[in-house]
Amino acid sequence: MNYIPPRRSDGTLQTARLKQPWPQDRPFRILSIDGGGIRGVFPAAYLAELERRFLAGRPISDYFDMVAGTSTGGIIALALAHGMTASEALKIYSERGARIFPPMRGISGLRRALRWISKPKHNQNVLKDELLQVFGDAFLDDAKARLVVPSFEGLHGEPFIYKTPHHPDYQNDRHKKFAHVALHTTAAPSYFPAVDDDGYVMIDGGIWANNPIMNAVVDVLACFDVPRENMRVLSIGTGTSTFTVDADAQKGGVAQWAFMRSFNAAARAQSKNALGQAFLLLGKPNVVRIDPPETDRPIAMDDVDRSLRELPEMARSLAEGSGHHVNGKFFQEPVQAFIRCPKR
Repeated sequence: MNYIPPRRSDGTLQTARLKQPWPQDRPFRILSIDGGGIRGVFPAAYLAELERRFLAGRPISDYFDMVAGTSTGGIIALALAHGMTASEALKIYSERGARIFPPMRGISGLRRALRWISKPKHNQNVLKDELLQVFGDAFLDDAKARLVVPSFEGLHGEPFIYKTPHHPDYQNDRHKKFAHVALHTTAAPSYFPAVDDDGYVMIDGGIWANNPIMNAVVDVLACFDVPRENMRVLSIGTGTSTFTVDADAQKGGVAQWAFMRSFNAAARAQSKNALGQAFLLLGKPNVVRIDPPETDRPIAMDDVDRSLRELPEMARSLAEGSGHHVNGKFFQEPVQAFIRCPKR
């Protein structure tokens, strides 16, 4: 008989968490990074530009108390918590992106395009090998920053959030490898297969939390004695396409509401709703959102050439316009070192 693991939610505590103390005069700073496949080039490049302009190359994670990331944003969050600079995280995309997302060209590309109808588009073993080369055997227990990384568990159909042991109640994930968490949060349906993890079926967190800002905000409010007006969030997107429900879609069926249209609508709505909730809870001045302008020519999640050609320049331009504001809000002094809670 095959082993069926219990629901993650079965172990949820039924009482409120005991809030950990936090200095009243110290704001709690969160960095939140959206999903978006190879378009992760943008947040990595934007953060790298901030490091260069304002931090003399010092790791940007030194200035945030928590880093949250979904899918490609999860890779960046994990890289920063692993001790990398944003410039080093950017190299994951520039040096490994073409191997993870090989272009669909020629006869072989046509075969893969046809295969994509019924099979995942890309080879997950390649992604896994690259992630293992980046992160090695490091565990979340080794993280240098608090982490919140959404995924989705398909066996029981439940959200699944990986967290560092930054609260005494968080013990389940401390022995999870960085590389495996990254693999789980990036298993985007149709692009990569789901990942079996001791009976759990792990899928990209972007299907429910592509923008993880509220996952981080709620976690901080639940775990720390921090007034919500004393929280600061830098939220970085990966670009969205213009979207409207046109006349065909208003009256259309499955042909007009195919997977990508439905997914784009859901992801867009989730992101805007999460941002609106964060604005309402924390006050809009305490949330800085950086995102490439909407476009009717979106970059595909696996278009390495366009991402590397267009997004670094866009990141430099947006850093030029917003960098001084971000610097004043987040970079006045480093955060205190993250000390994980002891094992029980």
